[in-house]
Amino acid sequence: MPELENCPKCGNLYLKNNIRDVCGSCYKEEEKLYDIVYKFLRKRENRSATTETVVEETGVEEELLYKWVRKGRLQLAQFPNLGYPCSKCGTLIKNGKLCSDCAGKIKNDLEVLDKEEKRKEELRNRTYYSQN
Repeated sequence: MPELENCPKCGNLYLKNNIRDVCGSCYKEEEKLYDIVYKFLRKRENRSATTETVVEETGVEEELLYKWVRKGRLQLAQFPNLGYPCSKCGTLIKNGKLCSDCAGKIKNDLEVLDKEEKRKEELRNRTYYSQN
């Protein structure tokens, strides 16, 4: 169900839903910018452009490009040099929220924590006998 919120760009009130995360006027502005970027990327010589190149040539903010890639509006199969930053380290990735290195580190940390918890549990469950 839509919720009443302030637009993160302009501060106006709007009904937030799953489709739009900004107000109607900011959404229209984003759509105009999307058209500019898409027209730029549709040209054969620009299909392999990097994020930095697209920003320089179109004047669109990096965050908007990242948003469109995350939402799948700019298909990485068609534009292979685009991506968005890893939530932890900022490395450009093509899917998920974390790069493979950060995901591997977190997985390793969880395995270490699990082993430590098991070791502590074993120590708690030991029975000690005393001789009188």
